Amino acid sequence: MKVGESTQLRRVIGYFHGTIFLFSIIIGAGIFIAPKGVLKYSSLNVGVSLSIWAACAVVSMLAALSHAELGTTFPRSGAQYYFLKRSLGPFVAFFYLWINLFSTPAGIAARSLMLAGYITQPFYPGCFVPEMPKKCLALAILWCLGILNARGVKEVTWFQTVSTAVKMTVLGFISVTGIVLLVRGRRENLARFEKAFDADVPDASQIAEAFLQGLFAYSGWGVLVRIAGELKSPSENIPKCVVTALTLVALIYLLVNVSYLAVLTPKEIMSSDAVAVSWMDRVIPSLQWAISLGVSSAIVSSLNCTVFSTSRLWCMASQEGQLPLILSTLNIHSCPVAAVIQMLIFASILIIPSDLILLINYVGFTDWIQLGLMMMGLLKLRFQEPNLSRPYKARLPFVFGTMAMSLFLVLTPIIKAPQMYHIYVILFILSGLLFYLPFVHFNLGSTYFNKITCFLQLLLNVSPTDDINEYISTGGNVQKNPPATATKKE
Repeated sequence: MKVGESTQLRRVIGYFHGTIFLFSIIIGAGIFIAPKGVLKYSSLNVGVSLSIWAACAVVSMLAALSHAELGTTFPRSGAQYYFLKRSLGPFVAFFYLWINLFSTPAGIAARSLMLAGYITQPFYPGCFVPEMPKKCLALAILWCLGILNARGVKEVTWFQTVSTAVKMTVLGFISVTGIVLLVRGRRENLARFEKAFDADVPDASQIAEAFLQGLFAYSGWGVLVRIAGELKSPSENIPKCVVTALTLVALIYLLVNVSYLAVLTPKEIMSSDAVAVSWMDRVIPSLQWAISLGVSSAIVSSLNCTVFSTSRLWCMASQEGQLPLILSTLNIHSCPVAAVIQMLIFASILIIPSDLILLINYVGFTDWIQLGLMMMGLLKLRFQEPNLSRPYKARLPFVFGTMAMSLFLVLTPIIKAPQMYHIYVILFILSGLLFYLPFVHFNLGSTYFNKITCFLQLLLNVSPTDDINEYISTGGNVQKNPPATATKKE
C-alpha cells in the first residue's frame, strides 16, 4: 500500500484466480478421506456410493449458485456475515460468527496434523510417527502460512496457483490410470460395477451421514462470497467461477472414486488408513511419494485459502462491532494481519489428534445449519427489500431445494440416529449467548478494549480501514486519509 492510498482491501482477483481459489479450497483433504466415509455409510454399496458422489455435486452446485446471490448483492468481504446481520438481525449473525470462531480453527488444526503426518511418515517407515515432531511441524506449517498471508493477495494467489497445479496433476494421474486399468482390467474388477447395487441399501439416516461425508469433499464453494471485496466484477465472476470450478471438480471426483474402486474392493478401502496410498501401492509402489506430494499440496493450498478467506470474515465482523476493532485493521500489504494471527493462535491451541470422520460430521452439520439460515435470510430480504439491487438473482427452486437439503441433513440424523455430538453442537451454539449479551449487546469493557487496540496497532504497525460503504459505492477509489488511531465503532 503506497502513501496516500486508501486503507482498504483491494480488488485484484479476477476470473482465473477466482477459479483457482475455488479449486484450492474444495480439492483439499476431502477426496483422500471422504471416499471411505461415503462407502461406510452407503453400506459398502458401490452403486449407492457413486450415486451419492454425483448427487453431492448437484447439491453443491445448487447451493453455491443460490449462495452466490449474497456476494453479488453485497460485494464486500465477509458478505455472509453482513447478509445475515441485515436480513435476520445481529443475534443470528453473531451465532454464525461464533461457530466460525472455533470450528474453522479446529478444522485448520486437524488438517495441519494430517499434513504433518504425511510429510513425516517417510522418516518413520513401518511404525507410527511420534506426536511431538508431528505437532511441531504442524505449528511450523501454520505460521509459515500466516507469514505468506501477511505478504498480501498477490503472493497468496501465486502460491495457490502452483499448489493447485501439483494436486491436479496427481488427481489426473489417478483418474486416467484408473480408467485404463478398468478398460484393460480383470473380470472381478468389472463385476463391482456390473453388480453395483447388489449390496445392502442404506436407510435414510445412513444416507444423510453419507451425504455429509461427500459434501465435506465439496465444501468451501462459498469462499468467493467471503472474499467478494477483493474480486474484480464480483457480480459476473462469482457465478462464472462457481459453475466452472464445481463442474470440473465433480468430474474429477467421480473419476477418482471409479479409479479407487477399479483397483480396491470396498472392504479394502474400508480397511485402509489412506485410500490413495493403498491405491498407489497396488498400482505403482515406487511412486508412493507422488501421492504424498499430491495430498500435501492439496491440504496446504486448502489450508492457505481457509486462512485467507476466514480472516476477511472476521475483519467484516470487527467493522460491524461484534469482534474487537483490532481485527479489522490492515497492514501495508492490505492484509487483516491481526485476524490472521488470532486464527493461528486458536488453531495452535487446538492442535490435538481428532477422529476425522467425526470431525467431518461436526463441520458438515454446522455448515448446513448456517446455509439453511442464509437461505431463510435470502427469502426474507427479497420480501422486505424487493427493490434492492441484485446483479445476480438465484432461482427460487434452487433456494428452496437448498433449504430442503439443509433440513434433511440436519434433522434426519437427529431424529433417526441421535448422537452425542449433536447435543455438543447445540450446546456449543447456545453458549455463544454468554458472550453476546455482555460484550456485544451491552458493550461492556469498551474502554479496556480501546486501550488494547491502540497498543496492538503500534505493535503490529496496522491502521483502521476506510468506510466500507464509501469504498463500495465509489468502486474502491476512496481518497480520504485514515485516522491515526482506532476508535470504537458505535
